[in-house]
Amino acid sequence: MSTRSSLLLATATLVATLLLSACGEDPSEPQAPDAGRPAAGRPAAGQAPATAMATPPILQQVPARSAGPGLPKQDERKADRSAPGQTLPGARTVPIGSGFDFYVLSLSWSPTWCAQNDRAGRTAQCNGDRDYRFIVHGLWPQNERGFPAFCPSREGDRVPDALGRGLFDIIPSMGLIGHQWRKHGTCSGLGQRDYFTVLRAARERVRIPSTIDDADARRRLSPAAIETALVAANPGMSAQGVAVTCGDERLDEIRICFTRDLAFRACPDVDRGGCRARDLTIPAATRR
Repeated sequence: MSTRSSLLLATATLVATLLLSACGEDPSEPQAPDAGRPAAGRPAAGQAPATAMATPPILQQVPARSAGPGLPKQDERKADRSAPGQTLPGARTVPIGSGFDFYVLSLSWSPTWCAQNDRAGRTAQCNGDRDYRFIVHGLWPQNERGFPAFCPSREGDRVPDALGRGLFDIIPSMGLIGHQWRKHGTCSGLGQRDYFTVLRAARERVRIPSTIDDADARRRLSPAAIETALVAANPGMSAQGVAVTCGDERLDEIRICFTRDLAFRACPDVDRGGCRARDLTIPAATRR
């Protein structure tokens, strides 16, 4: 090779080396893996070969929140909707009484009581200022045979006005409120406030169908028809767990049986004590 050719070849080699060095690679040294990272195609000890590129952290999805154990999100929304007159488990808790088997909730048809006891309208229940229909006569602790009454209690006989007046929408008389506590509430195993809390919850548990609540006094209904209407309006209630009472062929009271945690239940003795009249009138409620 001539001297000129050798010079040109050396010059070309130098230029190529400089260009490769500018790109970060030096052809004169073998490539080594980065510190802490295995060479391509060779996983680190104990590490499985990679099969796909990991998602960059900024694009990773946040896991969706669970709708609850075993409950899809769609069903979770539905779980808050209860059927009329029906309480979902855990939706509301009430104080649990003791020393008896079950409760009887007695609902008195106010127009009948007023017609028989206060035609002049001297009481708040009958003076027409408020449209009372079914009021709570009482919530009675009951045994499978018989019932307790006037039990010893650590609380006094008198119900404080502040507690009693909070019940006037369903029991419009401090006298009746005090009597119910002394005769029945003292046998519930509960204090006054808890007993009346359960009493209100029991009343709210019952839906009165319009065929009864808005009945025309000229229309007569049999006790069986009244019970059937109540059962249809209150899922879980049975005809063996409700009794209609009467006087002078008029609707007097409806008595409904509950467990101590306010589930509907059968009560054959109470049912057998119901009205035997063929049919009844339902005196009209006051309409303002």
